[in-house]
Amino acid sequence: MNDFKTVVMTPQIYRYVRRQAGRPTAAQEKLIARTAGLGASAEMQIPHEQAVLLSLLAKLIGARTVVEVGTYTGYSTLAFALALPPHGKVITCDVSAEWTTIAEEAWQAAGVRDRIDLRLGAAAQTLADLPEEPVVDLVFIDADKAGYARYWDLLVPRVRQGGLLLADNTLYGGEAAAEEPEGNAAAIDAFNTFVLNDPRVESVLVPIADGMTVARKK
Repeated sequence: MNDFKTVVMTPQIYRYVRRQAGRPTAAQEKLIARTAGLGASAEMQIPHEQAVLLSLLAKLIGARTVVEVGTYTGYSTLAFALALPPHGKVITCDVSAEWTTIAEEAWQAAGVRDRIDLRLGAAAQTLADLPEEPVVDLVFIDADKAGYARYWDLLVPRVRQGGLLLADNTLYGGEAAAEEPEGNAAAIDAFNTFVLNDPRVESVLVPIADGMTVARKK
């Protein structure tokens, strides 16, 4: 039996996959265009099909409280907010007032600004200041790669049983799979091993976009 079953992603296949995610809303399209205008940093924005997956996961578990580490211009934040009930809340952490100003404008245009609690400052401190009881339904980590394990350890106790923990860029352009990864790729490789061996969760690495780890708290 061949245990290697995958599809090599070509531009044609990617366009097909993208179409299956449906069209972005007007607010999302405007945010995509605004972010693209920022230049090189725009690669930090998640693709639309990944945003659709985030929304679906939030809906599948009936999420009401989401914690996000790494806001950038707020596309993933917007995806979560659109998936939440009116009384739901996304607590999102970042250090950039410049990029999150763009995010706030998009959230306002989408009519979900009241569902989002933006907290500027060091993420580790923001997370440590959250209530310790497990009331968080879903977590999305998409920030500095060396901090992933620290953020994970701060968040797992705060996630309810059956809640989800998601981490982005866990393939890191494929570099995490190198025999001797370096820099951020090495940090991601170490994080992947850490999650795989974490007895508090069950997890899988999904090859969407730049790789996303999906874990369920036991």
